Amino acid sequence: MGLRSAATVAAALCFFYAFRLLPFAEVFIFIGLMPLLAGLMSAPILRERVRPGAWLALAAGFGGVIRVFPGGLSSLTAGHAVALGASALGTLSITLSRYIGRHEQNVLAQVLYPNLALSLVMLPVLPFVWLPMPMADVVWALSYAGLLFGARWLLVAALRRLPSYAVTPLMNLQFVWMVLIGALGFGELPGQGTWMGAAVIAASGIYLVWDQLAPRQAVWGRAVITARQRVRHSAAAAMRTDP
Repeated sequence: MGLRSAATVAAALCFFYAFRLLPFAEVFIFIGLMPLLAGLMSAPILRERVRPGAWLALAAGFGGVIRVFPGGLSSLTAGHAVALGASALGTLSITLSRYIGRHEQNVLAQVLYPNLALSLVMLPVLPFVWLPMPMADVVWALSYAGLLFGARWLLVAALRRLPSYAVTPLMNLQFVWMVLIGALGFGELPGQGTWMGAAVIAASGIYLVWDQLAPRQAVWGRAVITARQRVRHSAAAAMRTDP
């Protein structure tokens, strides 16, 4: 829990700093890289085997991230490095959440302690950066805190039921909202390369979710077929014994 809390604090710092340096859409492209990082962390931390098809989808998602930068890797800046670090630390926190979920049934504890650590770390800095806020900004801050707490609670609950590399692709839906917020609130419109990269990332995420559900569907299908065969055998046996 201590490692998860530390990773959560470090990821939060990196994400806020990345949002200062990069447009909304570009930061969330790096969030799209989190499923690949989750797959890489699943084996050593969780001992969960990632299927070959899932690795291909994760690699395609990484290619989508690279496609976002038309100038290639040479166009990367310090802001992109910070965003990458934020994604890696955030993925570590998510992976540790799934690990803890195997032993800890209380979902609220996994939300409380990382947020408490974040508050305790930021509290000593607050007097040096505090500015008076109008009531409207206070309402915005409280709304943000409530939404973030609820989102983290749902994420922990999902990680108890699905592998981390299958949960993180669903977070790519944030890209759609961030594009809209960036366009309407900040006048930031992503280019064609960003849209193409986002499409590849979204497609890889959809496949990862399907890859996770396919084995269950196959087991369910085999169970249905077996049940039907048993019914047919029972009916045939009844007909043979009926005078």
